[in-house]
Order: sequence, then structure tokens, then C-alpha cells
Amino acid sequence: MSLTRRKVVRGLGFGALGVAVLVAAAAAWFYRQLHRSLPQLDGTAQVSGLTAPVTVGRDAQGVPVLQGATRLDLARSLGWLHAQERFFQMDLLRRRAAGELAALLGAKAVPADQAARLHGFRRLAHESFGRLPADEQTLLQAYAAGVNAGLAALPQKPFEYLVLRTKPEAWQPEDSVLVAFAMALELNDEGNYELSLTTLRNVYGNDAVAFLAPIATVSDAALDGSLPDSPPPLPSARDVDVRGAPTQKPTASTDEPPRPGSNSFALSGAHTASGVPMLASDMHLHLRVPNIWYRASLEWDDHRVTGVTLPGIPVVIAGSNGHVAWGLTNAYADTSDIVVVEPSAIAETLYRDGDQLRDFETRRETIVVKGGDPVTFDVDWTVWGPVIGQGEKNRPLVYHWSVQQPRGINLALIGLETARTTDEGIAIAHIASLPAQNILLADDQGHIAWTVVGGLPQRVGYDGRYAASWAYGDRLWSGYLSSTEVPVIRDPADGRLWTANNRLVGGDALARLGDGGYDHPARGARIRDRLNAEENATPPDLLAIQLDDAAPRLDRWRELALQVLTADTAGQGRRAAFRAQLANWDARARPDSVSYRLVKLFRQEVAGLVFDPLYAPCRQVYPDFNWHRFHYEQPLWTLLQERPQHFLPARHADWDALLLAAVDRVIEELDAQDTAIADATWGRRNRAAIVHPFSYFLPGWMSGWLNLPADELPGDSITPRVQRPDFGASERFVVSPGREAEGIFHMPGGQSGHPLSPYYRAGHEGWVKGEPTPFLPGPAEHTLTLAP
Repeated sequence: MSLTRRKVVRGLGFGALGVAVLVAAAAAWFYRQLHRSLPQLDGTAQVSGLTAPVTVGRDAQGVPVLQGATRLDLARSLGWLHAQERFFQMDLLRRRAAGELAALLGAKAVPADQAARLHGFRRLAHESFGRLPADEQTLLQAYAAGVNAGLAALPQKPFEYLVLRTKPEAWQPEDSVLVAFAMALELNDEGNYELSLTTLRNVYGNDAVAFLAPIATVSDAALDGSLPDSPPPLPSARDVDVRGAPTQKPTASTDEPPRPGSNSFALSGAHTASGVPMLASDMHLHLRVPNIWYRASLEWDDHRVTGVTLPGIPVVIAGSNGHVAWGLTNAYADTSDIVVVEPSAIAETLYRDGDQLRDFETRRETIVVKGGDPVTFDVDWTVWGPVIGQGEKNRPLVYHWSVQQPRGINLALIGLETARTTDEGIAIAHIASLPAQNILLADDQGHIAWTVVGGLPQRVGYDGRYAASWAYGDRLWSGYLSSTEVPVIRDPADGRLWTANNRLVGGDALARLGDGGYDHPARGARIRDRLNAEENATPPDLLAIQLDDAAPRLDRWRELALQVLTADTAGQGRRAAFRAQLANWDARARPDSVSYRLVKLFRQEVAGLVFDPLYAPCRQVYPDFNWHRFHYEQPLWTLLQERPQHFLPARHADWDALLLAAVDRVIEELDAQDTAIADATWGRRNRAAIVHPFSYFLPGWMSGWLNLPADELPGDSITPRVQRPDFGASERFVVSPGREAEGIFHMPGGQSGHPLSPYYRAGHEGWVKGEPTPFLPGPAEHTLTLAP
């Protein structure tokens, strides 16, 4: 080797070494800063405003027990803990509602900010805070002060802000209202269901709506036992003629999206081994890191309440206080409407409101974009709410929503922390304002009950299922249902209650609640049937229902696939392999089940082949038309049994040909994924994707460090164990009030949002495996004193 070449090689070596040293130094610096942002677990911290010291004992899972003199002191202390463990999560929630994500995350967040800005939640949060009762304002002020004190006490700002190279902004009391609005956005479809129904009616008529999108079906699992006498009749070819429509190219297969919801169910003491009522709760939400909930146990005076809190809000959302246990599920009551605005013929800036003309209020919205130019746009508002689009004849459409109203959000739910009976709990539920939720209650005196919490509109002149004009004063909201009008079920004769986002009541009670898009009934029916079999139940028995991964409603779909895959049609190829896998069937969404995946996809493809051509005219009118929100199982099965020609898409010779095409589409999908049929297990499709927000832009090795394991998971969106890769049980608990020590609790992610914390992933394995872990925090392994 020449001297010159040796010098070049030596220089390159020194250069590489220098780069390696710099990288190592940078990594060491970052690790030190990361370590400095860890929450304080032991010792003493000064928190101004406390009336007395508060003790925080954390158990092996990092779950704190806060012991203090007053509930206000505990709110301040909980804010301190939330800030140290979860401030970035809180910041994202308030920014999500306010439409201020782009200021932190850059241009990719602009579309989300634009959608949120339509609602004007930043302004509304300020107004809503000012309307809260004085004690609730004081509670949020104490909490905000605690948050800011906890944030300031960290030697280094939370690591997310190091990565983003920015500073966290102080928490304001009204930001807690924004967090509530963020949850409302999570649980609401912002009018899509109502606009889809309206489009269906306008395209095909009322008879088609009754058949294709029924409110009640013959398979429902309502608490009051209400059922329709029979399915609605099939619409005639005069109303619906898919056969005569232009042939549509099949659209790409789309999985049915899970909808935010939950399970909750309860048994009276007559059916439990202890003789005390027992309640189970698992709230289904999008799963992320850190988990949305933060566990805590609060003790003051003679009160102790244990459950889950939402970082950003100083209230136990669901749990047990020793006398009353409660759980929530999304009610899908109808708490919003699409209002069709009638513009004035005099000027396009005016619209009709009864006998008067009003000006549209134009609000200028400016979105700050990190690393880019601000984005400015206008939103028109009316007295009913913001304009969100245009309908027929280019008339503006306004979104009118209960959470936008003066009594949209309050903190009255905090009263459940000290309630002594289910009757007290019901009274609290009827004054609490939040997105409408089913609430199940059980008390230590032997009572169980169901009702709905959150403001429910009192409609005049219409039922709210379709978009309607309010221009002439004959259709409106005249306030909210009174406590005597909100449906309640107390101590049912059979001692069993359940909710699974399904329709729970019929008749006048259903008319008062309205139709907000109830979930398909199969999950609720399965829970009902499992509960009916329970006697002398213990907490593990109710946990077993929560972990049930069976979908018996798919039995008939498996039989249908076997019927169409005869010896002649299946042959010896891929269809035959498909048919062979159906022999090993137990209707369970097990990770190792091939047959479950094939049957589930077969049903999905059949639905798409039938409904996509049918609803093509609806999508032309309303591009976001979504038939998955309809109760489509009943009409779909009716069509497959009756096989009417006018509902058969023209590209298929007969209904058997459509069914075989569905089988072939499943096979084609697997081929596209390079997956052999014998290897197409449900677990390979249902692999956990519970990730940190930074996963979308950090290098793979680092995002893998932040994310939870990609476990193959049992369950599905149609089983009691609701589970999709990034959606499922955000918590599970089973508890009898007064017997909390026997209770069970699961959470998919740990307490801390800090990746170096021992509590970052704590509890995840128990959640995956379904292993019983205690509801109450264990012995303290770390003790921190928050001193005045």
C-alpha cells in the first residue's frame, strides 16, 4: 500500500472514530438529560397551596395512594403527579381539542387542527370554565397549580420536549375543560352517521332506511327486552335496483373500523359468591403509549376512592369508593344534530332564524405551524353552531352538539367519589355534563342500576335522526331532559345489567334518547348470555366474560361458506385449502385460529360486494358516506336468504357467484400479503400496535424502544374481548363495593410516560395474558411527601 493511500485510510479511520466519539457523547448527554426528567418517587417536595402534607405511596406497579387532609389538597397533588408522569400526554389532549398541535408537531398536524378549529373549543373552554360553579373552578385552579408545580420540580423538562426542542407551556385551569372536549371528539363522529342516514333516505327513500339501517333488530340485547316483531320488509325494485345500475368495479376490501365504546355489566348479590353486587368495566378506546388512564387511590377524611383518572382532569372517572362502584360506556344517545341552514335571498351573508334574518359570524382562525408559515382560514358560525359543509342545493350544514352548549361540560361526576348508594349515584349522573355515557352502578347495600349521564336534548318537532332545517322555529331543542325523563333501570328482577354500546331500551325511552348510531348487538348479546349463566360468581368469573373471545354470530357464516364451497366449486386448489381450514372451528378469535380469520374476512367481503355497489350513488352525493355504522347484519342476512335479483350487483350471475367471489377476494388478499392459507392465523392479523406518538418520525430502533411489544392478541371488535391492533380495553376492572381487596384490574400500559421509568410498561403482560392482578394498590415501595 502506498504511503498516500495509508494516510488516506488512517485519516478515514480517525474520522470514523471521531464521529463515533461524537455520537457516543451525544447519546450519553441525551441519556443524562432523559434521566434528569424522571419523576421524583421518594423524599419531600414543596407544593405551595397545600393546607397540610400529602403522602404519596407507590406500589410495585407505580400506582399511587394519595393521603391528604382535603379533596382540594388531593386535586393539587394529583396535578403534581400527572405533570411529572404524563405532561406531554396532557399537552397533546388540550392541543387536540384546541387545534394547536401544529405549533408543537409541525405541518403534518395542520389537517387535524383545521378539523378541531371548526368547533371553537379554545374559546368555548374559556367560557365554560367561567360558567362552572365556584367549587369546581376552585378545584381546577388547585389542580392547575399542582400541574405547574410538578412540571417545575423536574430537573429537566419532559423528554418529549427535548426531542422537539421546545418548552412546555404552563397549564391553565380551562385546559382541563379542553381535555374533556378532546375526549368528546374521541367518542363522537361529528355528524357522519346522521349525514349517512340522511343521504340514504334522500337517495333510496324511507322504506330503504327502515330495511338497511334499522334502529332495532330481532337480535338486540336490550335491558328492557324490547324487540321488533319482525325485520322490515324488503324494498321493492321500484325503490332499489342495483341489478339495473351501471356495473361498479369492486372497491378494495376495508376492515370494519372499531368504534369507541366499552363493556360494563353487573350482577346483584343474589348471583355472587359474596352476596354483594359485583361490577365489571372495560372501556374500549384507541390504544397508545402512554395509556390514556392513570390509576390512583385517593384518601381524605373518611373517604377512599380507587380507580382511573384522566391526566388533565382531577376526577376519578370510573372505580369504587367502598360504598358505590361505577363504570361508563359510550351511550350512543343522539346528542347532536345537523341543522340545514336556509340562506336569505336578499344576501348570502344572511340566514333565516324564525321570523328574523341573522348575519353569519365569520371567525378567523390562525394555526401556528412549527417550522412553517401560519395557516389562516375562516369558519362561519350561526346561532346553532359552526358551518361544517354544504348539503343539497348548496345549503350550509351546521353542527349542533350538546357539548357546545352552556351546560356542555362540568365536574359534577366528582360526586360519585363520595356517593353512598346507587340512588345518590343516579342523582349525580343526572346533573353531570359530559359526552353521553351509560353508567352502571352497584352499592354495598345490594342495589344495581343503569342510567345515562350527560345532557340529553329535548327535541321539538322531529326525532333528530336526519338533517333538518331549523329556519322556521318548528324544529328545535327546548332544553334538556329532566331527571324524571332520563331512563333509569333499578334492581332488575333477574339481577343482571349489561351495556355494550348497544340499544338498551325501546319505546318512549328510546325516543327520548334518540339514535346516535348504536353498536351492533352481538357483543351485548354474548355478554347477556354469559351473565345469565352465572351463579355464585367471583371476580375471576366476570373477568372471564371480559376476556371472552368467542363470536358465535359467525357460526352461520362458516356454514354459508361451507355450503357454497362444494366439491364442484372448491376443486383442488386454493378454494379447497380454504374449505379444509374451516373444519377446525370454535368461533373464537384465538391468535392461532386460521378458520376464524377466514370466516371473518369472508363475511367482510360478502358485505362489501353487496353494499359497495348499492351505496355507490350515496357516495356520489356524500363522499364520506359510511354504511358500516348501520346495523347491516340483519338486512345482509335477509338478502342472502331471500336472494332478490334487484339487490344483486350486475357483475355477478347469481348470489352463489357473489359468495364465491367473496371467497376468492379473501384468497387474493392473502396472496397479496404472501401468506399461505394454512399460515393465515388471526394473531398475524391482530398483532398489537400500541405505539408512542414519536414512532411516526423517530428511527426504528428508538421507536421500538418506546413502543409496547407487538403481541399476537385474542379478541375482535365483535367479541366481548374487544381487541384490534391499536384499539381495545384501555382498562379492565371487576369489583364489589366494600370488597375492593378481592377486585381485579388490568391496564395495557404502565403508569409512567417516561421510558426509563420502571413503570413505563408495568401491567402490560397481565393485560395481554388476562392474569388477575389486584384492583387496589399494593404495599408502598416508594414514599413521597408533598409539603406546603
